[in-house]
Amino acid sequence: MESEQLKTRSLPLAPFAWVIMLLVSILPNIIFQEIFSLNSTWLIWVKVGLLVIFTVVSVIWKPIRPLRNYFIILLAIFFIEDIVSRVTALSFWQNWFGAADAAFTTSMFGTQFKRFIIALLIILVLFLLQYKRKDFFLVRGQVDAPVKPVKLPGFPNKDTWTSFGGQFAIYISLGTLVFLILGGRPTPTAMIQALPMLPAILLFASINAFYEGITYRSALLAPLEPALGYRHALGITAIFFGIGHFYGVPYGVIGVIMSSFLGWFLGKAVLETRGFFWAWFIHFLQDVLIFSFMAIGSIVPGG
Repeated sequence: MESEQLKTRSLPLAPFAWVIMLLVSILPNIIFQEIFSLNSTWLIWVKVGLLVIFTVVSVIWKPIRPLRNYFIILLAIFFIEDIVSRVTALSFWQNWFGAADAAFTTSMFGTQFKRFIIALLIILVLFLLQYKRKDFFLVRGQVDAPVKPVKLPGFPNKDTWTSFGGQFAIYISLGTLVFLILGGRPTPTAMIQALPMLPAILLFASINAFYEGITYRSALLAPLEPALGYRHALGITAIFFGIGHFYGVPYGVIGVIMSSFLGWFLGKAVLETRGFFWAWFIHFLQDVLIFSFMAIGSIVPGG
């Protein structure tokens, strides 16, 4: 339970942290591209400039000082992803992993290798900021920790993550599977042809769940929870995760809603178990299903 001191301190900071998250998320890009049909690539420099300004201001303005590492980590994510993306756009990388017309396993390996590098670099930044692994939840955690009750259907008043986490992993996976089947309508032939890709899909899913867990949860929860407390830290990371999936699978608003709920649930698992295991495992299962249907979709009819 949050102390009165923490509540008092977090009240002015919380709205500020929420606004910053929305401004530096891809929400402005979505608005420019989807509503006004305008190029939004220049927005990254506005976001970087905004974060640089607030990082500098946090040094001299005490009220926002607890959010300094939040600004720094967001800046690091932008710079690391931009630098790694520039490297992976070079000819040698394209020769290794192919261009847009490359086979599914080849192009996906390039994508996930890139994300693995990004995750490792973000972890390095966290270490440089003097966070320990347990501070950003890169530990197994207490897998049988009690679940914090929520006034939502399906959330128990008294249960442990060992029981509830496993059950909910199945429920979420079944929901994802139904959505993918209805949307993709795969043929039995394509499913059989995609089976040899399963080992690669498992590898890709494990890396992707690790990358998104570090980027969207661990790296942000580490500075946000001490500054804002459980509720706001969880909410900010969940929405940031959800908005980031607007151009993912599934696409659009539905994808944002589904991903925001998943981000909230995974963040809840991280904070309550103080570890990475349940969030990574549940996310891994979703990625296995999504990547499997991407692999099935890459099968050329009659090929």
